[in-house]
Amino acid sequence: MRLHSAYALLALPLRVAAEGPDYQAQFQEYLGQAQGYFESFASKLPSPNKYDPVAAAAAKAGSNKLDIISLHNWEDTLYGPVTTGSTTPEEWWVLVTGGNKTCFGHCGKVEAAFNETAGKFAIESDSPHMALLNCDEQPILCNAWFAPVGHLWIFEMLPKPSPISIFTKRLNLTTTTSDDLVQLHKDGYKTVAEQREGLFHPFDGPLAQNGVLIPVGYILWGFSLVPSWAFMILVSLFSRRMMTSRMEGQMQGGPRPAPTGQAAPRR
Repeated sequence: MRLHSAYALLALPLRVAAEGPDYQAQFQEYLGQAQGYFESFASKLPSPNKYDPVAAAAAKAGSNKLDIISLHNWEDTLYGPVTTGSTTPEEWWVLVTGGNKTCFGHCGKVEAAFNETAGKFAIESDSPHMALLNCDEQPILCNAWFAPVGHLWIFEMLPKPSPISIFTKRLNLTTTTSDDLVQLHKDGYKTVAEQREGLFHPFDGPLAQNGVLIPVGYILWGFSLVPSWAFMILVSLFSRRMMTSRMEGQMQGGPRPAPTGQAAPRR
């Protein structure tokens, strides 16, 4: 496991300064040092991701031709069928699913419908490529994409560095059938799906452009492990610290707030 470009998370505040030619050498040196530090640190962390390459290869080679998306292969997988110089997007349908942890055991029906649809699309020449992203097994990637379970992500992939259009649609976990997904493909998805833009866009968003998409995924995943009561304790400690500092400043002759209902004295 590696924190891909995690060093850039610390370097982000310096990017503005690094735009000038006088700072390029120093900036690159800083990035190199930070990269070495984070790679050393990341190598000691236990991986929260689970990926079975044998099962993934079997799913790809099976009749459904289904890819399994993971932290280490998602970009290569999505760009895989894209040819250099192509102007026609390669369409990918990725179902964001989960198990008992992230979907509370409610994603089984929609996942079965998606798998059935993949089998139907596999024998059609103009059908989208199909893939699964399981948030129980790939929590870092799901957090990096800011992707809730039960959503269909539709990627329109073009050669680098072309912008990538992404559309997402929430699926009903209990009523969605394979026929519904086939009909969605026939009718078109752009009128019923929401276009994905902004900070967490996996390719064109600011986080991805600055190389910190995956590190942010780790941070968000880490926050998800912290119980709510721990946050309350941290907020309480921070508030007490602020109040103590303010009282110390007043006791040392610092400016005091004006009494309620009275104007502050002029200086």
